[in-house]
Amino acid sequence: MTSCSPVVPAWLSAWMQACGVKLWGIADLKGITTPADETGQGYPLAVSWAIAMDPHVMVTIQQGPNRGYADAYVRVNARIDEISLSLAAEIRKRGHRAHFLAASERTDIVHIRGDFPHKTAATRAGLGWIGRHCQLITRKFGPWVRLGTVFSDMTLPRGTPVNRHYCGHCTRCVVACPAKALKSAAWYPGLPREAILDARACDQWKKKHYSQYHKGHNCGICSAVCPYGLKVLKKEAMRWRTRPKTD
Repeated sequence: MTSCSPVVPAWLSAWMQACGVKLWGIADLKGITTPADETGQGYPLAVSWAIAMDPHVMVTIQQGPNRGYADAYVRVNARIDEISLSLAAEIRKRGHRAHFLAASERTDIVHIRGDFPHKTAATRAGLGWIGRHCQLITRKFGPWVRLGTVFSDMTLPRGTPVNRHYCGHCTRCVVACPAKALKSAAWYPGLPREAILDARACDQWKKKHYSQYHKGHNCGICSAVCPYGLKVLKKEAMRWRTRPKTD
């Protein structure tokens, strides 16, 4: 969805544009358990968006995370939380319920997960699909994004969910994973995370080998080698080559 969409409230389109959000949509969450408000009620939809990571940083972590990536990860997460808090406040000001999901917060230590998967909202909003590396892949930025989610009960036009993967037979991420945590499964809506990823193996590898980066919460190798991400760099290089020269 873009800021010029004719079916979305003008204020929301303008708000996203002012925040510099270039990829976003509305997810229909009917039938899906969401975080609840203070009365115990869940939410029927969510605004989902993606903030792109610097592709020049992402390409440097094909052999493992580094300080540049760890710092960028923190900066982008902070920006997402800032946008989320502000959007939730704006929605409440307009008389509706709203609840924002932190960009990266593990609330269930046993199952290694947060309150709700950002990726579920993103696929249902039409932003992309889940790759074999268990990350969202977008057409615009590949998997080199961080996600934001704000739940609400506003009346908004829902996006068209993505109901299949577009990874073909590619298993580059599976081969690259040093923890051997990826199971090479082809995603479809409703496929359990456990069928794609051994979250415990992934978590233990990061804590053992990359503890210097946010106590082992950073890796990114599987995303860094994804062809959809590498296309972003190729497109950028092409733009520079075709850019008119100025004296």
